[in-house]
Amino acid sequence: MESSISTWKDFFSHWPTNVHRRGILITAFNEQIPFSNFNYSPEFLFIERQTPDSLGARIILLRFDQIVSLKIMDVLKPRQFPEVGFDSGPTKS
Repeated sequence: MESSISTWKDFFSHWPTNVHRRGILITAFNEQIPFSNFNYSPEFLFIERQTPDSLGARIILLRFDQIVSLKIMDVLKPRQFPEVGFDSGPTKS
């Protein structure tokens, strides 16, 4: 569990500057949460929704250990993610 927490915390704290801070989080409760911006603390991800959910909430505080996966809505290339540890592999000569 601790590995998952530090992995997600590290990912969001090194979010590439050239990528919009938006996407869809999948939680441990199998909930999909679209977000338009985020901030973080040592324990929580502070998620801003562009539109309110069915109960009227726009802000969600989610513990890092509750994040299962992340969907990114923008068209990106792997080389846009070196700050978070992704390697695009060798290039063709």
